[in-house]
This record gives sequence, structure tokens and C-alpha cells, in this order.
Amino acid sequence: MAPAGQWYGSTFTGLAHGSKQLALTYDDGPNDPHTLRLLEVLAKHDVKATFFLIGRYVRQRSDIARELAAAGHTTGNHTSTHALLTLKGQAEIRRQLSDCRAALSHAIGEHSNLFRPPFGGRRPAVLRIARQLHLEPIMWSVTGYDWDAPPAEIIERKVTRQIRGGDVILLHDGDHRQMGGDRSQTVLATDRLIDRYKTQGYEFVTIPEMMQRKSVQPKA
Repeated sequence: MAPAGQWYGSTFTGLAHGSKQLALTYDDGPNDPHTLRLLEVLAKHDVKATFFLIGRYVRQRSDIARELAAAGHTTGNHTSTHALLTLKGQAEIRRQLSDCRAALSHAIGEHSNLFRPPFGGRRPAVLRIARQLHLEPIMWSVTGYDWDAPPAEIIERKVTRQIRGGDVILLHDGDHRQMGGDRSQTVLATDRLIDRYKTQGYEFVTIPEMMQRKSVQPKA
């Protein structure tokens, strides 16, 4: 579950420290109403983010998933039910990934091949099946520890303590346990974080944009 661990296969966790790019990522949506409120904040700052969506919620609120795509944000696979894949057999791992992809395709059509394992849980079989399905595993380097909805000040402080540049930031616009989970403090923290780091000259990008940057960086 360690986000930076590469023992079982390569996963993307960001760029080298010192980069002036940051990638905001949000898990467990789409969620009513906080995904929509987050969209308003991102639009205000002209920032695009990456959303890892749960298939069953995409089926419930395909309208919100479509709004994410229409606004130019990247959408990725976060399994069908937010299953801990380290505890699942290979057939169930494949079903979780395939069902979420089908839900995304039905709701919004073309979408990214990005995949984030729930809880960060992975083992060799998880990454092998993901690759067979042409999915790219994405982890993170910074987390706001916002899953239990602490005040925005705490989320912001936890993130700022970890930022080194080139980071993939993990936040949550939904709650895997239920639709309608309160993410108002994450929305507020997002507004503050964008203000803070844009003032310091950082650029907010999507995961595909950050991955493209990494692929063109010259080797030392």
C-alpha cells in the first residue's frame, strides 16, 4: 500500500523534486454535490485536475461524470466498488477494472487509461492484470489525509508540509462508503492550495500532462 513503492512493478508517482508542476487528483467520485462544487473552484482558477471515479457512482450520477469530462478534466478508473484488490482473486480484479471502464465508457465515451488502486492496495497480480487491460497505474507522492473530512486548515497544512515540487496530490471529492459524503472542507482546501502555489509560480497539470513532461525530460 506504500504509494511510492515499486516492488511489484512500475507506477507513476510524479516528477523529480524541484519541478514547478503539481497534479491535483481526486478519488471516490462522482459525488453529489461536492464534485460539482469542486468543479466551480477549479474553473475559477482555470485549473484542470484528474479524477479517479468509482464505477457504481458513475452509473448513479453519469451526469456529473459527463460534466467532469466536458470541463476538460481527466477521468480514470478507481474500480467498480472501491474493492481492496490485494484481497481479491484474479477474476474479481479483472471484473472490478473492466466494470468501471464499461461504466465510464457508457457515461462519457472516450476517457483515459489511468487506474488508481483503492487504498493504494496492489500486488503483482493487480499490476499484471491492469497492464493486460492497457491501464496505467497511478499512485501519489502527497496526501491531504482528507478521507475523514478534517477542517480545511488541517488538509492544507498536511499538503504543504509534503510538497517538494513535481508532486501528485491525493485528495477526495467523494466517499467510497456512500454517495453524498461531505467533502466541503476538501473543496475549500483546494481553493486555498491553488491560490498558495500559483502565487509561488507553480503550474497545475493533469496526470497525462505530467507524464508527458516526464517522458520528454533528458536523462542525466
